[in-house]
Amino acid sequence: MITRRVFVLVSAAATLWPLPAESEAADKVRRVGVLMSTTPVAASHIVVAFADSLRELGYVEGKNVVFEYRWAQGKSELLPKMATDLVQKNVDVIVASSQAPALAAKRATTTIPIVMVNTTDPVEVGLVASLARPGGNVTGLSQQLIPEIRAKQLQLLKEALPRTSRVAVVHSPSTTVGLREYEEAGRALQLRVELVEVSGADDLDRAFTRMARDRVDAILVPGDTLLFTERRRVSLLAREHRLPGIYSLQEFTEAGGLMSYSARLTELFRRAAVYVDKILRGANPATLPVESPTQYELVINLKTAKALGLTIPQSILLRADQVIE
Repeated sequence: MITRRVFVLVSAAATLWPLPAESEAADKVRRVGVLMSTTPVAASHIVVAFADSLRELGYVEGKNVVFEYRWAQGKSELLPKMATDLVQKNVDVIVASSQAPALAAKRATTTIPIVMVNTTDPVEVGLVASLARPGGNVTGLSQQLIPEIRAKQLQLLKEALPRTSRVAVVHSPSTTVGLREYEEAGRALQLRVELVEVSGADDLDRAFTRMARDRVDAILVPGDTLLFTERRRVSLLAREHRLPGIYSLQEFTEAGGLMSYSARLTELFRRAAVYVDKILRGANPATLPVESPTQYELVINLKTAKALGLTIPQSILLRADQVIE
């Protein structure tokens, strides 16, 4: 495995860096609620990164911090009740794994600080007033999948597979990114982009069979909770139906997908720990700017390329931050 990883996060203020560990906040037992949209198995590496980062900041589970995990198992309808339960537990801060959990938490409380992670449109959906000054009880990190990022994903896919003319964007009803913007980006690249909705895990086989039957050239998978939870199966079905694809999270590529262009989820959650630390030390979330990645990683799985009989151009391989061989 060849690795060249670069991940840069920007902030509008230097106040996000942790204060000295001797702060009195680290001497108290604090309760941190963690509201996750997926499953413990699918997100195990994420919560480990989060807990490790907090430990580096002086918070040891069972000693001065207690975690209250709530797992929606991909069922968004469970999130409001779980958020309310965390509020009733009187946690000191709630960490929300993505946009849907963040919205559920915000509806459940206006006083308990909320650290959102991996949201896509926090200003548009009303989580924060602005990225620079959130203005309420919510702050954190946003991937901000702006049109330029969506266009870049399609561009990389076309460069890797020059004969591609039809791309299916596979999503579920819970997908929060601007799907229509993929269609617009596709037109600029002379790609026909089609939206394929998967209603649930039981619908995956049908969706992939249909795409193969319709002779779709490639697929694009946004950072969708359902598909992230089922990423190993999604990658396997893509390989079985000989559908190369690009994914919005590198976990898909590690699970067998062809390539991904994304920010690193584990790094987002490690940075979320910094927000939690600042808030537990007395910082006001209303004035903590929202961070966004400024660089994304291109990851290519050459094992999958070989299995699909594909040769990835050298120009793409040289630009990859990570190549799985």
